[in-house]
Amino acid sequence: MSDTQREDERAIRILVARYCHAIAERDDEAFAATWADDGVWLVLGSAPRGRDAILAHYRKLVAPVRWVVQMAHDGIVEVEGDTAVGRWLILEFLQWANGAGGVNVGRYRDRYVRGGDGEWRFAERSFRATYLGPPDLSGGAPPEGAR
Repeated sequence: MSDTQREDERAIRILVARYCHAIAERDDEAFAATWADDGVWLVLGSAPRGRDAILAHYRKLVAPVRWVVQMAHDGIVEVEGDTAVGRWLILEFLQWANGAGGVNVGRYRDRYVRGGDGEWRFAERSFRATYLGPPDLSGGAPPEGAR
């Protein structure tokens, strides 16, 4: 692996961390900034395309949530010039507006692109849920469209 590829991989890992922090901090602007202008987010049966549509969908998803913390683990990143792919396991803890707790476990499959400004962003982020339910893991499998 070249020094440039190592630097690019590090930048992509920071991108994923910025995404997680933006969610935890409810920072809509920072969340939107992680996406390419024409990015697509495949999440829980929906596929918004474009930064504005992705942000609107994100706001809809987090509206019934008091707080959420998402952690990305075991990332695998493969860089090829100005594009890259990645795979991540995620664990998310959340509290719904009614006070109930929840756990979200799943995996992301990503495509990244380096923008004209040199910054890496998500070109596509596909989420597959493994579990979404109560913290005691007593819930069933996620709906078919969410897996």
